[in-house]
Amino acid sequence: MIIWLNGAFGAGKTTAAHELLHLLPGSTLFEPELIGDQLRGLLPKERLAEVDDYQDLPAWRSLVVDTASALLAEVPGPLITPLSLLSQAYRDEIFGGLAARRIPVLHFLLQTEETFLRARIEQRAAEDGEAVRTRCLARLPDYDAALPWLTGDAHPVAASRLTPRQTAEALAEGVRRGDGARTIVQTAPPKAATLAAGVLFFDDLDRVLLVDPTYKSGWEFPGGVVEAGEAPTLAAAREVIEELGLRLETEPTPLVVDWEPPGPRSFGGIRLLFDGGLLPTERCSGLRLPADELRDWRFVTETEAATLLRPGGLARLRAALRARALGHPLYLERGQPVGG
Repeated sequence: MIIWLNGAFGAGKTTAAHELLHLLPGSTLFEPELIGDQLRGLLPKERLAEVDDYQDLPAWRSLVVDTASALLAEVPGPLITPLSLLSQAYRDEIFGGLAARRIPVLHFLLQTEETFLRARIEQRAAEDGEAVRTRCLARLPDYDAALPWLTGDAHPVAASRLTPRQTAEALAEGVRRGDGARTIVQTAPPKAATLAAGVLFFDDLDRVLLVDPTYKSGWEFPGGVVEAGEAPTLAAAREVIEELGLRLETEPTPLVVDWEPPGPRSFGGIRLLFDGGLLPTERCSGLRLPADELRDWRFVTETEAATLLRPGGLARLRAALRARALGHPLYLERGQPVGG
């Protein structure tokens, strides 16, 4: 298990984590910042110049999951992780990766009133230097922007008037109660190329339906991996029922067949998109999302989809819209049409 202590920079997460070690037998401190420090020494300066923070590195997010898994094979756990994780997309990627490895997470938010927070930052700056003040204050807007999703995802601990020991005691009580537990679908990482089927639904404004997974970053089309021996159309229909509580009224028609090549973090495979047709407003009121898998759904324009989908998904969407207009499916490789 991982006990993730989130909050603003300077909120006292690390000091509370050290106190919590004494209250939870077998616990071990796990600081992902050390992974970021290692990557700074390993990656070329040109790559580091492309990101504002080590958390923006896919390698860092992947290594956090892999390292936590490796540590829990060596120590009894839990791992106590004091780290500001302010991007919901990065939260989904990391927590989803941990869930895939059957590692549960208790997510806590140390809430500190701004007056107390600034006082703590000043105290740290007096001890560790001006750079600490500059870094912590510069990230306060990021924390404020993250609060809407953080307060809905993490269990709050009001720490303004608590000593580090008292904060740790409140956290230990929360751990015993199971506070902050987040159930996330345990989707095992693929071990070979996969066949996946997605379904596009449209509203009366011709916008397309996308869903927001809780276990990985970015939005997706409804759908999923085709199981062994399963017809892709049946898989598409099954996934739509499981993800949206929606039964297809007719068999979906194919729009896109795309070959996705293997890469450093993916085995690739065949990606299919089917046309689910018009989804009337009255049917949308009956959509039911599995809480451990999907957070939200929305209809979006192609322009809006460009800000939500990963590049491969966006390329497939654009090809699917073209195929729909042409009246016949398109074959793609690497997201690009082949054969006109």
